[in-house]
Amino acid sequence: MEDDDTLYLRGRVSKLYRKDGKVRVLGTDTLTGQNVEIDADMVVLALAMTPSKGTAEIAKTLKIGRDKDGFLAEAHPKLRPVESVTGGIYLAGAAQAPKDIPETVAQAGAAASKVIALLSQATLNRSPLIAKVRRSHCTGCGMCVEACPFFAIRLEGGKAIVNEALCEGCGSCSATCLRAAIDVKNVTQMQIHEMIEACLA
Repeated sequence: MEDDDTLYLRGRVSKLYRKDGKVRVLGTDTLTGQNVEIDADMVVLALAMTPSKGTAEIAKTLKIGRDKDGFLAEAHPKLRPVESVTGGIYLAGAAQAPKDIPETVAQAGAAASKVIALLSQATLNRSPLIAKVRRSHCTGCGMCVEACPFFAIRLEGGKAIVNEALCEGCGSCSATCLRAAIDVKNVTQMQIHEMIEACLA
């Protein structure tokens, strides 16, 4: 490669400009962290990577969130990087975002470890903190359905119904409901307000 005067850098381009009839590339070498400035005969933009055609359908069927670019979204980028918001469904590789091979292999290993840990249990335990609807207060407005990141709530007969197997007890529905018609079991909104007041006192 050196004989052909070819230089390969893994970098991030920040600026292109002309100088003395040449195209000058200003950027950062992502391996060394150093700034680089290179003369180029030609600059070609790389093609963007987009999610595959079936991604939207898979996300809808499995009730998995998607990011702003349309890729499948993880539950939390730092704490749960290979888990989806739907329990038991794990993400790896380019389904989540554009990735290189080592990162994809590492992520696939992490996802496999999660699956092994899940299947090695004799029983599956669920948190008792799940949402519960007070049907007498529910007007069927559907705000809780839109607020639920786990797709655990649906409207049926003009009232909200909670799928207890999907609910993670995050409380988004409870915070959204204007009529206080939905609470997390064993923890009412009034109790939460009193806890906050006690902390602020």
